[in-house]
Order: sequence, then structure tokens, then C-alpha cells
Amino acid sequence: MLFFYNIMNIAEHIQNIKSKLPQTVALIAVSKTKPISDIIEAYRAGQRIFAENRVQEMTQKYEQLPKDIEWHLIGHLQTNKVKLIANFVSLIHSVDSVSLLKEIDKQAKKCNRIINVLLQFYIAKEETKFGFDDNEAMQMLESDDYKSLKNIQICGVMGMATYTDDEKTVADEFTNLNEIFQRLKKNYFATTNAFKEISMGMSGDYETAIKCGSTMVRIGSLIFGSRY
Repeated sequence: MLFFYNIMNIAEHIQNIKSKLPQTVALIAVSKTKPISDIIEAYRAGQRIFAENRVQEMTQKYEQLPKDIEWHLIGHLQTNKVKLIANFVSLIHSVDSVSLLKEIDKQAKKCNRIINVLLQFYIAKEETKFGFDDNEAMQMLESDDYKSLKNIQICGVMGMATYTDDEKTVADEFTNLNEIFQRLKKNYFATTNAFKEISMGMSGDYETAIKCGSTMVRIGSLIFGSRY
């Protein structure tokens, strides 16, 4: 019965969330582990941006679903999997190393594309999270390796806050990510219009993220229900 309820109310859930979002904030529907039927329900409600955290699952869904969907990759990405999504992925949120950025550029060139990416930053207290720190990002952006890349476009930053009920901790971490974005914008991307995105906030903390400057919220369970 719960499964039926979630499917029948997906459109309502999307509209409820969108009613709370400023026009400057995009809703990314996190469809990982969800069946095609759920995604179609969201699609019929007007949702066009979906995110997956596993390459294999995303490629399977891409093959079966309408081609005007924008697919975002939000999970940790291994370099050997980039080639599987290079021809269609709209945005990779989780770039956390120079080697990954170089591989995305390589595969994008083969597909005659420029792939949009976000730099993932480590802002949480949890050791399980991935991402650059400030110094690593600056070293990368000043390196000859980065300057030679022609088939990637860095569009902003992404981060995940600590999984906690302490709203102040979460707000502090999101504020930190916004400050990182502002520094990068000023020092490296001042003339790059595409560098404008701060991807932060999920089902449990997206309202806090919006207050802290998020431009993309990644929401799954509030749309589709809990994973099962």
C-alpha cells in the first residue's frame, strides 16, 4: 500500500516542493533505486532533471526513457566508468580529482561534446564523504593539466553536509561551501558566466541549503518515498 501511495502522489510531491523553491533554485529529482514507472510519473508532472549515483543504473534508465530528460550524475564516479555516460550526461556533480576531470575531458572529446561538471568539496565532518579541499582545488585550477582541458566546463561546486539533526552544523557547512564558491568565482571564474551553480541540499536539509545560497537541490525521498 505504501508503494502505491508513493507512486500515486509523486506529481503532488513535486508541485509541493517546487512551490517552496525560489525561481533561482533547480529541483534535481534523485531517482536512484527507483523504477521506471516512478520516473515516468514525475516526468508527466513536468520534471525533466533526474539524478543517479550509479553509472550502470543511469545508462539503463537513459535507454528506456524520453531523450529530453537531463541526466545528472551525483555519486562518486570512477574514471573507468566515464566513457559509459559521456555521450549523454548533462552534468556531473561529483568531480573530486584532477585525474577524473582529465578523463571526462578525454571522453567528451571523443563524443565531440563539452561536458558540464561541478567540483565536489569536502565540507562535512563525516570521513565517508569525498571532495576537494580549498588548497587542492586551487592547485588544480592553477595547473597546466587543467589549463589544457578543452572539453569540460566547470559550472560551480557541490557538497554534502554532515548527516545530523543539528541545523547549525548543517548551515555552517553549507555557508562554507557558498564561501568556497564565491572565492573561486572571484579568483578563477570572474568572466565565466557558466560558473553559477551551488549544488547542496537534500530531502532533509534543502530548506537550510536554500537559505545558504543553493542553486540546485537534490531531492529523492520527498518525491518518491523512502528507498525500498
